[in-house]
Amino acid sequence: MQQTILAIAGKPGLYKLVTRGKNNLIVEALDATHRRQPAFASDRITSLADVAMYTETDDVPLMTILESIKKLEGGKKASVDPKKASPDELHEFFTKVLPEWDRDRVKNSHIQKLIQWYNILVEAGITDFEDKVEAEEAEPAKADAKPADDKQEA
Repeated sequence: MQQTILAIAGKPGLYKLVTRGKNNLIVEALDATHRRQPAFASDRITSLADVAMYTETDDVPLMTILESIKKLEGGKKASVDPKKASPDELHEFFTKVLPEWDRDRVKNSHIQKLIQWYNILVEAGITDFEDKVEAEEAEPAKADAKPADDKQEA
């Protein structure tokens, strides 16, 4: 899912990759219109899997942040309206989602766009933000560590 959801610079909303043409991609809008259109190499196309947000330490992948919003909102649309919220409301909401965000480099417009994207994805029924493969890879590593610890204690 992560690689097939795209943002295109200069075009509002999010798009789903439908197919690849010779010199373009065919994308479908994730809004109610589901309009299909070509996206060319001259368009700045970004996969959501390639987006991250600044924190005080490392950059955090967008999918992790979207998962945090989903947990905070219970899988429903965001309680904050990105167009009407004051900067203080945006900061308060984003602090709940990502407490260590970099207040110097993350702008209000970034938070607004994040909330808009989250709402678009929820409306489209896309709520599986974190890759299941990554979660499964992390679990066996923990499971492997447990028996090793048990053996050392014995």
